[in-house]
Amino acid sequence: MLDMRPDCERCGVDLPADEPGAFICSFECTWCAPCAEALDDRCPNCGGELMDRPTRTGKALAANSASTERRFRG
Repeated sequence: MLDMRPDCERCGVDLPADEPGAFICSFECTWCAPCAEALDDRCPNCGGELMDRPTRTGKALAANSASTERRFRG
């Protein structure tokens, strides 16, 4: 199951699990759309391709909450 990390690792913007706009690599490094575009859709951590992160809503989100651990180190 995806961690659904709460923020962009590059700029720190909030990325709610129930909204589109987050991009992830296969290791779940998480980026907002503008940062993913600036990174040319390549993860700077592992070199992997950045893809749209699926959303998690309703009962699924209530039963499996998103991570609260922020990754932005600004």
